[in-house]
Amino acid sequence: MSGAFSGLDWAVVGLYFLAVAGVGFAVNRQDSGDARDYFLASGQVPAWLAAISVLATTQSAATFLGGPDFGYRGDFTYLSTFLGAFLAVVIVAHVFIPRFYAHNVTTVYELLGQRFGPTAMKAAGGMFLVGRIIAGGARLYLAAIAVAMIIFGNVTAANVSVASAFLILASFIFAFHKGLKAIVWIDLLQFVVYVGAAIGIALLLLQRLDMPLDAMIQTLSATPDGAQGGHDKLRLFDLSTKLSAPFSLAASLTGIVLLFIGNYALDQDTTQRLLACRDARTSARGLYLSIAAAIPIVWLFIAIGSLLYLFYRGPAAAGAGPARAFQGEDITVLMHFILTEAPAGVRGMMAIGVIATAVGTTMSALNAMSSVLIQDFYRPWHAARRQAREDHYVTAGRIGMAAVSAATLAMAIGSYYWQHYTQAPLLDFVLSVMNFAYAGLLGVYFTALFTKRGSSASVMVALAGGFAVVLALQPAVARALSLPAPLQTLAFPWQLCVGTLAAFALCACGRAVRQTDGAARHARLQEI
Repeated sequence: MSGAFSGLDWAVVGLYFLAVAGVGFAVNRQDSGDARDYFLASGQVPAWLAAISVLATTQSAATFLGGPDFGYRGDFTYLSTFLGAFLAVVIVAHVFIPRFYAHNVTTVYELLGQRFGPTAMKAAGGMFLVGRIIAGGARLYLAAIAVAMIIFGNVTAANVSVASAFLILASFIFAFHKGLKAIVWIDLLQFVVYVGAAIGIALLLLQRLDMPLDAMIQTLSATPDGAQGGHDKLRLFDLSTKLSAPFSLAASLTGIVLLFIGNYALDQDTTQRLLACRDARTSARGLYLSIAAAIPIVWLFIAIGSLLYLFYRGPAAAGAGPARAFQGEDITVLMHFILTEAPAGVRGMMAIGVIATAVGTTMSALNAMSSVLIQDFYRPWHAARRQAREDHYVTAGRIGMAAVSAATLAMAIGSYYWQHYTQAPLLDFVLSVMNFAYAGLLGVYFTALFTKRGSSASVMVALAGGFAVVLALQPAVARALSLPAPLQTLAFPWQLCVGTLAAFALCACGRAVRQTDGAARHARLQEI
């Protein structure tokens, strides 16, 4: 590739890793002494830092690469999902977070243990681990695309495997020693790096395009092959009623609401930051700040995709010769631009943006999965057999982190083949894989919070049922099962709606709890 990394670019990347290591060391010079400190930073995270940490966790390589990919292929309709996101934030802030703090949980699945018993807690924690390994592997794969292009100049299965191993190793090393207290401050550094890189990319594109704003708007609004059915590339709302449209207004106000409830309330990877605040009010404030800051950042990444479209396929590209040509897959368009158009040094600064998102989100996922593995599975098992000091569980958490690292790496390699088989856009791909865990978890939590029904057995059936329904609605599986035609092309928000409804029905089919056990626990959940 003509834009291969120079020595200066590698020096910039090296400085970035030194900065990450320095922040981790400066924030927490002493080892974590107990599990609460290691997993929840002793509940001392301020609202503004929790907001940035949530942003850095949720806006992974899927945002850095997927946002431009979406803008290059389509339009701005993804921004309409923030209507659903805001509704979800209101529900999470006023329904879920107060209950988590009232019951002093370390993981969100402990709440189910208080409602249905330890078996239900472990089943929910297990479903989270399965779902987060799938989703975390998909995110890691997207970042590995960029790293593979940096190191090797192209994207193959072998190159993605090597790049994934490099990223998972870096994330494991940074997360291994210090725990969440260091991770949230490293998240702040990652946030500054990737937002700064995005601004730099946008400015470079504007300089290289040299088009007045009105000309850009006119070109994008008149694009005949624009987003989804010939609509212009500046479209913000998709008012269609097609069930195959993932970001229609109807989908944003239904399935997307469920998706964000799952992400903010039931996904330990994200909720861990919200549980690390001083109290429920601070946590809710951090969540509101996070969603407010997310909107302009996502807009920026989609706008970069629109600028890339103008650069490679708009009138400015006409007659520019082969140097302006782009023949690769859409998923590599941003990295292609960085590696071929950015000057040395600047190229390195832009590339570490995607590395920062990958390392930050992977660190977060490893710590969150380790917390569930230890707090919901290992600690109850070990405590029933012998007493142990708190530092024993910190050590166990690090061993658990190594195990989930290996599983996430395997999933990242598998995602290469999965995404190439489905040819799904990056944002669709990453968001849709979360459905497998969220469908069952949403159905179970809705049953726990809003009814007096359900049991440990029905919780396990509901979690498995939600997973199975989402699996059956995957296009290839739906065709193999000869499901009705509309179900064979059902967009992922609607898949989540169907899966959640099925899981809720299955969980609610469990016996009505006895007043002496489950009903009393249900009453305590309502006493907030």
